[in-house]
Amino acid sequence: MKTLFTLFFQIILLTGVFLVGQELVRLLHLPVPGSVVGLFLLLILLQTKVIKLKWIEKGGNLLVAELLLFFIPATVGLMNYTDVLKNYGWQILLIILISTALVMASTGMIAELIFKRKGDSTT
Repeated sequence: MKTLFTLFFQIILLTGVFLVGQELVRLLHLPVPGSVVGLFLLLILLQTKVIKLKWIEKGGNLLVAELLLFFIPATVGLMNYTDVLKNYGWQILLIILISTALVMASTGMIAELIFKRKGDSTT
């Protein structure tokens, strides 16, 4: 029962940070999604130790473990746009493939830079 309460509290805390991010975007008319602002807010709160990692770790792990479920509504929603997919599907696929390759390459380069700065000999 205690574990269930802990998970519930942690997910509520993460949701609260997300909602604060949403509200900041609305109030400040920022051109970025509220979830991104909430993510940066969470990073700042963790770095400044306002929120401790143990306060959100189990709830975050649960959400990541069930992440696939969050994509189902978006995937089902694509069925409303079959005409767009028929006309531009190959272009959308090409953009997805190129952007995925760019993200993978840039992540790899940044990871190598970090390892070199730390003097890690595993690379």
